[in-house]
Amino acid sequence: MAKNMNTADDGVARERADAPARLQVVPPGRRDRAGGRGRSKARDGYTAENIQVLEGLEAVRRRPGMYIGTTDIRGLHHLVYEVVDNSVDEALAGHCDTIEVRIGADSRVTVTDNGRGIPVDLVKATGKSALETVLTVLHAGGKFGGGGYKVSGGLHGVGVSVVNALSEHLVAEIRRDGGRYVQEFRRGDAQARIRKVGDSAPAERGTTISFMADRTIFESLAFDFSTLAQRFREMCYLTKGLRIRFVDERDDRDYTFFFEGGIVSFVRHLNKNRQVVHARPVYAERQINGINVEIALQYFDGQTEAAFFFANNINTIDGGSHQTGFRTALTRTLNEYARKAGILKDADSNLTGEDVREGLTAIVSVKLAEPQFEGQTKTRLGNAEVTPLVAQVTTEALTQYLEENPSDARRIFEQCLRAARAREAARKAKDLVIRKSALEGMTLPGKLADCSEKNPDLCEIYLVEGDSAGGSAKQARDRRSQAVLPLRGKILNVERSRMDKMLGNEEIRAMITALGIGIGEQMDISRLRYSRVIIMTDADVDGSHIRTLLLTFFFRNMPELITGGHMFIAQPPLYRVQSGKEIHYAYSDHERDVTVAEFAKKRKGEVGIQRYKGLGEMNPEQLWETTMNPATRTILRADVQDAVVADEVFDMLMGDQVPPRKKFIQTHAKSVRNLDV
Repeated sequence: MAKNMNTADDGVARERADAPARLQVVPPGRRDRAGGRGRSKARDGYTAENIQVLEGLEAVRRRPGMYIGTTDIRGLHHLVYEVVDNSVDEALAGHCDTIEVRIGADSRVTVTDNGRGIPVDLVKATGKSALETVLTVLHAGGKFGGGGYKVSGGLHGVGVSVVNALSEHLVAEIRRDGGRYVQEFRRGDAQARIRKVGDSAPAERGTTISFMADRTIFESLAFDFSTLAQRFREMCYLTKGLRIRFVDERDDRDYTFFFEGGIVSFVRHLNKNRQVVHARPVYAERQINGINVEIALQYFDGQTEAAFFFANNINTIDGGSHQTGFRTALTRTLNEYARKAGILKDADSNLTGEDVREGLTAIVSVKLAEPQFEGQTKTRLGNAEVTPLVAQVTTEALTQYLEENPSDARRIFEQCLRAARAREAARKAKDLVIRKSALEGMTLPGKLADCSEKNPDLCEIYLVEGDSAGGSAKQARDRRSQAVLPLRGKILNVERSRMDKMLGNEEIRAMITALGIGIGEQMDISRLRYSRVIIMTDADVDGSHIRTLLLTFFFRNMPELITGGHMFIAQPPLYRVQSGKEIHYAYSDHERDVTVAEFAKKRKGEVGIQRYKGLGEMNPEQLWETTMNPATRTILRADVQDAVVADEVFDMLMGDQVPPRKKFIQTHAKSVRNLDV
C-alpha cells in the first residue's frame, strides 16, 4: 500500500525538494540588446532542428510512464493486464470462455485464449497485416465502433502495441480460418512479415501472445503472483462463464478461476469473514437499451461499507453515474418500503445514505458499448444515461426482495436503524469537529505546532507517535512549512467502532480538526490544510501497530487523502553506524552490513552500531537530517492498488472476527522478518 518516491545516487529511495520554476514575461515591444524583439534564435540556439518527431513506438519506449504509469512492478503488471484484457474483451463479446496465463521460469509471460484470433489479412491504410498493425501502430484496433466489439474495456487502441514496444521479444501466434500464423517482434519492431506455419483444426482458434518485458526499461521482472491472481479472480467474478488458468512455473503454482455465480459469488467472497444479516444476496441483471446492468448486495453486521463499481470490468474507484444511480435508488427504496411497512412513522426522519450503506457489501457492474471514462486512468464513469438505468434495476430488485423476504427485510432495517441512532448520537460531536475550518475561526488543537506558511500546497504535517518524539520533531522541523501533531498512545480501532465512539477519541478529534476537511459525507478535500500528511512512528512493533491504526482510520473515513496522493509514511533510519568521525545512517539491515564492510576497508578502527527503536532516541539535528529534511529523507507514499483487496485486508486484520485473523497469522508466520529486533 506504499511506494517509494524518488531514488538518490546511493540507491536509497528519497524525496527531494525541487526548486520552483520561474516564469519571465517580456512585454510586447521590448527589445533585447541585439535589437530584436524577444530572444534571437542565434543566441538561444532553439530552432526547428531542435524539434524531434518520434516515429512508431519510439515515443512509448522514450516515455513509458505516459502509457503504463510507472516502470516499477505496477507498470510491469500493467503489461500483463493489457494482454489479458484483450482476451477478456473477446469473452465479453461472446467469443471466448477460456484464457491461460503462464509465467515462465525466465519471467516470460504467455497469454492464450480461444477467441476469434486477431485478423491476419491486410489493412489497406497501413499496408500491413491486421496483426502487425495492432502490435505496431498506436490507436489501432477493433474497438472504435467498427463492429468488432459491442463491449470493451480498452477503448484507446494503445494496449497491446505498448506491450510490444516495452518488450525485448514478443511472439504472436494466431489460429483462425484453418491456419496457424506467427510473427516475431523485438522492442516493437517486426522481424519479418507474418507467416503461415501450419494448419489448425476447424474448431481450433484463438490468440497467443508471448512476451519478455524489456529489462532495460523495468526495474525488475519479479511478477507478484498474489497481485496477478487477485486481478484474474476479479475478472472471472465479473464475467460469468469465463475460466482463467494461471500457471507460475517459477515456483510450480497452478490456479484456475471460474465462478458460475458471477458477482453473487463476488459478494459472498467479500463477506466470507463477516457475520451476514441475510443469507441470500439480492441480485438482478437487466439488459436495457443495449446496456447490461448487474447488481448484487448483502448486508453484514459491521460499520463499514464495501461497495465496488465496475464499467466493462474496469474498477471505477471514483464511482460515477452507476454509483449515483445505485446509491440514490438504495436510499429511496428502503425509505419507501419502511414507511409502507410501518417501520418508519410520519414523524420519523428518513434514513440517510450513510444509514443504509453502513454494513453494506455491493457489486454494481455495467457493460455498455461507448463508456465515457474520465481520463486514461478510467477511474470514473461519466455516461449520464447509465444513472436512471442502474436506479431502475436497483429499485425493482430490492423492492421485490424485501416483499418476498419479510424476515430478511426486518433484519436489514434493524441494521439501518441502529446506524441511524448512532448517527444521531454522534451528531453533536460531529458538528463540533466539522462545523468550521481553521480559517473560519475553529480553534486548532493546543498540542499542534502549526507552520507559518498559509499555502496548503507548500505545507505538510507530521503525525508523530508520543510527546517525546513530538518534542524533538517540533525542534527539528522547518517552521515555515512543517507542522507537527503529537499523538499520545494508540488511537481507537475504527474498524470496530461506530462514528459516535470514534469522535469521542481525543486524538482522532485533534487530527480531524488539524486537517480541516471534516469527515463523512460533509468531508471536503479542497479544504485540506496540508498537501502532505506524514505518519511518523517508531520502528518497532508498537510503532507498526499505531501506523496501522492510523491507516485504518484514514482508509475508512478519509480515503480521498490516500487516493489523492496526500498520505505518506516517514522512514526513520534503523541504524547509526560510526567509525571515527564518519557517520552513516542505514535504513535496512543490508545497508547496515554494506556500510560496516566499507568502514572496515577504510580503517582498522572499531565500528559502532546504534539501533534506533524509537524516534525519541534521536536528537533534533539527527531527526531533521534523517527523517524530516526533504532533501535527504526517505518517504513512502501510501497508495491503494486494489480497493477490493485493501478492504478485505483491513476487515480481516482489524475487524472483530478472530478466526480469519488467526488463520492469516498462522499462514504467514514463517515469512515474517524483523518483527521486533
